[in-house]
Amino acid sequence: MEKQLSGNIHSLESFGTVDGPGIRFVVFFQGCPMRCLYCHNPDTWEYSENKKMSSDEILEKYEKVKEFLKNGGITVTGGEPLMQIDFVIDLFKKAKQRSIHTAIDTSGVLFNKENTSKIDELLQYTDLVMLDIKHINDEEHKKLTKHSNKNILEFSKYLSDKNIPMWVRHVVVPTITDNEQYLKELGEFLAGLNNIKALDVLPYHNMAIPKYENLKIQYPLKDLPAMTKDEAIKAREIILSAYKAKKAT
Repeated sequence: MEKQLSGNIHSLESFGTVDGPGIRFVVFFQGCPMRCLYCHNPDTWEYSENKKMSSDEILEKYEKVKEFLKNGGITVTGGEPLMQIDFVIDLFKKAKQRSIHTAIDTSGVLFNKENTSKIDELLQYTDLVMLDIKHINDEEHKKLTKHSNKNILEFSKYLSDKNIPMWVRHVVVPTITDNEQYLKELGEFLAGLNNIKALDVLPYHNMAIPKYENLKIQYPLKDLPAMTKDEAIKAREIILSAYKAKKAT
């Protein structure tokens, strides 16, 4: 009997509406290498034993609610699901055998262009990549996340070359990413990609503060005001304007 892989899972959500097309079954993975200043899931950072589940167990729970997942499928997020890439491959392979739409929400920070064998295997079973681009400027990205953005941008180009459908997500944060020059640079970078199906520009919020307090962790941006949807819309317009101008050249 073949030994089943198990994933270190933080939690499951059976009615996700912002995690890809349609209504999604969302699997939150435990463990993340980044430390984003505005992270709203700090309880997923540490790769500690939480809830071990097999892919069959996850799919069994999916099957129980699939009638309610209109035009949806399964999304894996985190944390950072690529930390457990073998398990995601196993889950997505079995999902595709059942004709389930698969999406991965990732920062792409673990991408290594010198060794893509695992990523290539995963992409065989992946319908959509939702890529979080935290900051277009590398030095500012390091301040924001404790990591360079080089692997992330390389990953986006790799997905473009492979023609893998991609949704780009970008959080607009006052004094950090809410900067016209950075927003224009992001738009110009995205113009070089040919696989973008959507651009989600999200307003920064501070609703995670109670989580940090419960975990006895200091919230780094506690003095920053939340942004409005209108401000995020304006930022998106700046990105798209630069995107269109670059495409036209």
